[in-house]
Amino acid sequence: MSRSREELKKAAVAAIDRHRDEIIAYGEEVFAAPELGYKEVKSAAKFQAFLDSIGFEHKDNVAITGVLSTQKGRSSKLKVAVMGELDAVLVPGHPFADALTGAAHACGHCCMQAALTGVAWAIKEANLMEDLDGDIELMAVPAEEYVELEYRNKLIKEGKISFLGGKQEFVKLGVMDDVDIMVMQHTLSTHNKKYKAHAASSANGFVGKLVRYIGKEAHAGGAPFDGINALNAAEIGLTAIHAQRETFRDEDHIRVHPIITKGGDLVNIVPADVRIETYVRGANVDAILDASKKVNRALEAGAYAVGAQVEIDELPGYLPMNINEELATVMYNNLCDLIGADQVENIAQGSGGSTDAGDIAHLMPTVHAYIGGASGGAHCPDFTIEDKEMAYVTAAKALICTVIDLLADGAEKGLSIKNNFTPKMTKEQYLRDWGHLNAD
Repeated sequence: MSRSREELKKAAVAAIDRHRDEIIAYGEEVFAAPELGYKEVKSAAKFQAFLDSIGFEHKDNVAITGVLSTQKGRSSKLKVAVMGELDAVLVPGHPFADALTGAAHACGHCCMQAALTGVAWAIKEANLMEDLDGDIELMAVPAEEYVELEYRNKLIKEGKISFLGGKQEFVKLGVMDDVDIMVMQHTLSTHNKKYKAHAASSANGFVGKLVRYIGKEAHAGGAPFDGINALNAAEIGLTAIHAQRETFRDEDHIRVHPIITKGGDLVNIVPADVRIETYVRGANVDAILDASKKVNRALEAGAYAVGAQVEIDELPGYLPMNINEELATVMYNNLCDLIGADQVENIAQGSGGSTDAGDIAHLMPTVHAYIGGASGGAHCPDFTIEDKEMAYVTAAKALICTVIDLLADGAEKGLSIKNNFTPKMTKEQYLRDWGHLNAD
């Protein structure tokens, strides 16, 4: 006789509690060994070794560093992916930053990795698959943080990847082709905030740009009049972007935040090679593309003003989050059971950040929860994991309980969510309409 959903959840939570110390230790070890996207060799190897230790088969080197492990149910009416991100972000001033790369887990991806191990412990020790009518795919995914654009664009040109984001690359590689629903969570800094968790949240989309101004070298002191100053061109271009800001509508949440990654070669040579990276973020695709055209026009104006040249490489960023309310409610109910209804917001609005989970959410039902436990600012030197129970252990419980709700009882709930979902685009449309930016 099959166990009820509540019996399965009770067994899963008990299994996670038995391995609480190991789950926390796993997360802390990852926190102390951060790696940037498509370079997460140590993190991937650590997850592979963990899967080996519990007898789970896995597929490695997916999108360079990704790891997949499929657990088959008693029937396969659905497949649910549970994702955790492998990469860190660049915060050189963080106390646990890598001394060589500047990478730091200042966004909580270490918690995602630890939570994946908790989900695996629950699957194994509670024998969940014998009572579930669907499959679970554990996915350790590379490169969520959209950083080191020149490096990743080089990987694209070398044919090693097609997208800068790991989940995007999973779509291109066909990893998501047989997945019906995606479930994941992200760590939330809850300092001075009302709620300890959100079942779902809005998120902006964006396009990325690599900009290169090309001038002409000359001696900066002896003959600057013989040169063309690419840094001046860049300064004018950036100023022209600022002049566009009053044209951005408030409801579109447009954000443009460039950095100069190279300002020339030597102080006594007129700068002839100046490079910029930027995002153009927004709440919807039409607004993003409109703002992107304005930004390009401004950048080109800077080059024209001083007689320089400008090259702009357009890179497909991430799509805005497409919230599935039915799936978010499943996560919400589980979070309420775990930490109390007064501590949980169902759907939070107004996040200015972005995630490649938004791309997945355009293709299939997706829930991207935010669960507390961190303090400090995301992507800041003061970010730390303060409440380890919440960030590592409760996160694992919320994930597996949500999956149980989707796949128990003949996968009735999961099938309902799948059948009620209308994709924003097909995979083919996604690769054509969003991925085409790589070829421009």
